[in-house]
Amino acid sequence: MLSLPELQAALARAVIEGDERLIPDGIVAGSGMDAPARIDIYRRNVFGNYRHALREVYPVVLALVGEAFFDQAADRYALSHPSRSGDLNDFGGEFGDFLAGWGPATQLAYLHDVARLEWAIERVFNAADAKLLDLQALAAVPRDTLPTLSFELHPASRVVRSPYPIRRIWEVNQPGFSGDRTVHLDAGEDALLVIRRNAVVELERLSPGELALIEALATDLPLGQAWGRARDAEAGLNLAALLQHHVLGGTLVAFRTEYGERT
Repeated sequence: MLSLPELQAALARAVIEGDERLIPDGIVAGSGMDAPARIDIYRRNVFGNYRHALREVYPVVLALVGEAFFDQAADRYALSHPSRSGDLNDFGGEFGDFLAGWGPATQLAYLHDVARLEWAIERVFNAADAKLLDLQALAAVPRDTLPTLSFELHPASRVVRSPYPIRRIWEVNQPGFSGDRTVHLDAGEDALLVIRRNAVVELERLSPGELALIEALATDLPLGQAWGRARDAEAGLNLAALLQHHVLGGTLVAFRTEYGERT
């Protein structure tokens, strides 16, 4: 006899995979309906909820591929990436990676990167807030010790990279967009800072050096090493101007000294 956790797991597998042979013994249904028929109703409701959750997060992907294609992708995704969270809002986190490896989606080489951008926007919109960096404390740091500082990025920020112009693709598929909808896929790569400022999610393009700096700081490298990577990526960068922009713009919200003191 199955334990309760085993019974629940077996029933969940039968619902997700749609195979009545997986229905555990002892599962019955009332109202004159057999267990497979009742579970099929439940399965349709479950997958309907999955589709709805993904449509809410990925409206641009939906616009690009149409409802039939999107629902097929959503169903295949649900089969290969069953929800492991009690919060359905967490369900779509791997949709971009799924699209990158799902055969029918490979016809649109940029599609998975558009999905990753939409997921970043969703996460950033719902992320925690943070206070702005203490400018007085930063100004009080001795100049010769600045290279040893490590910086923290705002929790409502993400970096998304793509060899395709995904910001333009995203923009022309926004509700109410008017004007030229042309997208040149050979326009060059996009490196975007996705960040929430004043309750609005913004997409900010990053230069190669700026991207290198932000990614290095995000991995907890001290400023001196991060700046070295930025200079390697793009000569002639103005570190003072970049720091000022990302401090005042709220990208960087705290710093730590080499002794671990956080400000």
